[in-house]
Amino acid sequence: MKFYEKHKGVLLWILFGGTIVVVFLLGLLAASVNERRAEIATLFANKRVEITGIESRSSIWGENYPREYETWKKTADSTFQSKHHGNHFQDVLEERPEMVVLWAGYAFSMDYSAPRGHAYAIKDIYNTLRTGAPMTPEEGPQPATCWSCKSPDVPRMMAEVGIEEFYKNKWAAYGDEVVNPIGCADCHNPQNMNINISRPALAEAFERQGKDISKSTIQDLRSLACAQCHVEYYFKGDGKYLTFPWDKGMTVEAMEEYYDEYGFSDWTHKLSKAPMLKAQHPDYELFAMGPHAQRGLSCADCHMPYKTEGAIKYSDHQLVSPLLNIDRTCQTCHRDSKENLLKYVYEYQDKVLEIRDRVERELSKAHIGAKYAWDNGANEKQMEPVLKLLRAAQWRWDFAVASHGASFHAPVETQRILAHSLDKSYQAQLEIQRVLTSMGVKGDFPMPDISTKAKAQEYIGLDMKDLHAKKDKFKSEIVPQWVAKAKENKRLL
Repeated sequence: MKFYEKHKGVLLWILFGGTIVVVFLLGLLAASVNERRAEIATLFANKRVEITGIESRSSIWGENYPREYETWKKTADSTFQSKHHGNHFQDVLEERPEMVVLWAGYAFSMDYSAPRGHAYAIKDIYNTLRTGAPMTPEEGPQPATCWSCKSPDVPRMMAEVGIEEFYKNKWAAYGDEVVNPIGCADCHNPQNMNINISRPALAEAFERQGKDISKSTIQDLRSLACAQCHVEYYFKGDGKYLTFPWDKGMTVEAMEEYYDEYGFSDWTHKLSKAPMLKAQHPDYELFAMGPHAQRGLSCADCHMPYKTEGAIKYSDHQLVSPLLNIDRTCQTCHRDSKENLLKYVYEYQDKVLEIRDRVERELSKAHIGAKYAWDNGANEKQMEPVLKLLRAAQWRWDFAVASHGASFHAPVETQRILAHSLDKSYQAQLEIQRVLTSMGVKGDFPMPDISTKAKAQEYIGLDMKDLHAKKDKFKSEIVPQWVAKAKENKRLL
């Protein structure tokens, strides 16, 4: 009390000064908020174009949202490269020829490359050997379902012809309609720019689980927008209806159980004759099992970090590895140097790749061994345990490696899955040896030279020269027709 009486004047001045500072700061905050609101209001009030319906051309959206559009255009920049891949073209089969054997009898054995940015979605599906060389709308190995994740023209066409009708057509049937790469309309409502779920398969998967996707939080939607495509899926029934196998859960075991009960297989392996499952890219599922998702982060938090211009805060739509912008991604939460953060990421990836290398070596050996057993007269009853193990081993391997960011998104779960794959690969080899021994065939089964992609493709019987010749003819004769017609119909600028 005596202290107060003695210093009353000083304390009052301090209180007064502090009040002034607080009021000043609150004024700045209010001004900033008002400025931001004004800028946002101005942004919507001064739209250059009115977008109605499903506008597939992202350049039209760019008239109203230039900041986002300019960063989206950078998805065409394929220069970024980290220790393990990046967003540039990379022939994975050339790097890992065992994968040719693993996918023998399936289109991925012909062609598989590391993914590039969204800007290349259309070009890359033209170029891949997996879509064949259809010279008419009725030809080709793939259904229209293969377009599902490549373009905002897909929801537009679904709205025009119906979802089921879209799926059951051939891929080539929509060559002059699906022409714009992944862009604004895939994820946004043009009226308010809210995140929009444009692919029915995701909403349908939620519904079968008893969930209402419309009740998702904004933070959830910042991942679910990606989950429209970056997931495991299959083409159900003769109508090739796009379906997410989540009914029993999103773990590798839950989806395997779903497929086993349904009696589904993507193809029969050309060498081992095992009924196989091909994992697509279960990025969302594995991300959900990792530490970042479990702490409430979304895909966009790391792959679309915020940028600011004046009072405007917006998401960077380059959609690239977080390692390109560590200062705006990792370092917003982790108070560590760029060098250390990179070291941690590469350590996770290296450990996963160590197991992956072993799995691909042993699993390919098991498929070759199964062929050797068949060639020596093994019967279906003898081979049944082998085929079951091969299916399970490869499903786990594919689930882990087809999700391109799995080694970082969920390193522990990914290592667990690969470890189980390796175990089942060894078990398959032991079963093959038992079969061979029972038939009086002694010694190890012979291994072919599959040290390069070309040698592996020759071993499984692919005529790559013919496949490339047909694809070149398709690209030179059919693709220009598609592009010309799309421009004529103003589908493409």
